[in-house]
Amino acid sequence: MDRRRELIAPVLVGLVLLSLNLRPAAVSVGPVLTEVRAALGMSAAVAGLLTSLPVLAFAVFGALAPWAARRIGPHRVTLVGLAAVAAGLLGRAWVSHEAAFLLLSLVALGGMAMANVLIPSLVKRHYPDRVGPLTAVYTTALALGLTAALVLTVPIAEAFGSWRAGLAAWAVLAVLAVVPWLGLASHDAPDPDAVPSANRAVRFGDVARTPLGLAMAAFFGLQSLQAYAVFGWFATLWRDAGFSAAQAGALVGLVAATSIPLATWAPRAVARPGNQRAVLFGVMLLYPVAYVGLAVAPHSLAILWAVVLGAATTTFPMVLTLIGLRAATPEGTAALSSFTQATGYLLAAVGPFGVGVLHDASGGWTVPLLALSVLVVPMLALGAYVSRPAAVEEQLAGHR
Repeated sequence: MDRRRELIAPVLVGLVLLSLNLRPAAVSVGPVLTEVRAALGMSAAVAGLLTSLPVLAFAVFGALAPWAARRIGPHRVTLVGLAAVAAGLLGRAWVSHEAAFLLLSLVALGGMAMANVLIPSLVKRHYPDRVGPLTAVYTTALALGLTAALVLTVPIAEAFGSWRAGLAAWAVLAVLAVVPWLGLASHDAPDPDAVPSANRAVRFGDVARTPLGLAMAAFFGLQSLQAYAVFGWFATLWRDAGFSAAQAGALVGLVAATSIPLATWAPRAVARPGNQRAVLFGVMLLYPVAYVGLAVAPHSLAILWAVVLGAATTTFPMVLTLIGLRAATPEGTAALSSFTQATGYLLAAVGPFGVGVLHDASGGWTVPLLALSVLVVPMLALGAYVSRPAAVEEQLAGHR
């Protein structure tokens, strides 16, 4: 039996468990940040650095993932990444100093970032003809993990009487995810039947020399900028509109929860030939609809705009699907994923910072919402380009 066929079920289980763990390390600390700061004596500057660590981890460790995968194998890197997530999450839940908390957070986020970058290439490797459906599976699991971390961290902490328990709970989920990858890691041995190919030489820097790679990175960055702005600031927006802290948090949770069922549809839809541009445009245009609505009626129609925003954030699984479709090989997919995400997340970091600056300067939310709406225009232009059938290997071949 073909080795890849033998691995179909274990890989599917592994991908689902892995995806559930790709956001709690980044978002679980937010709901209990006040308690963490009080317990560790954490300054505002250090807290700001803590909230910036996810973006830095994606940029630095995400760029290293393809290099590590070429040397020890993608399954082994994924296993090491998950082990780092589990160790970092468990360790930071029990330390008593802010420096140790930051360091262990970086360990967890670094492991998360490397595994996150390799998922599209693992899908391409094991399910080359089912990129859309399998991306739908893992992005749905990713959305579930994100929503659970946002919604359940505080109840877990309250149930056990400590913020430490609320954070440590996600280490248990990470340990569970390690189990299938212990077996999958043994399949990274060289395949004697593999046929050498020039396409396997695609590197991070090679992708940077292609128009498609640059466009994918910019597109990923702009859509992530929108999402980071929403999850970073819209709880404050709704509190300013008259909601309590709990109600505002629930509205942000609704944004995340709305994306769960849509994540099962969006990757399949964008993977259908001839359907990509229309689907991308329809989803991206929901952002300005929600922003205008929030500027006009942030309180009375808050639930409606939260749902519309949640639908708009399904641009994310669509971009991940396109990463798998815009490379011809698993190695090319890994390089494209690494460049797209590492570069894109640096651009995304501008979102929360810029929204904060515009809010302070204008004294309200209309100007930040207008700015976010304007940024949808280049997203549409980039979406039109990356939705055209192409592969980074083809563009590289044209340069050689």
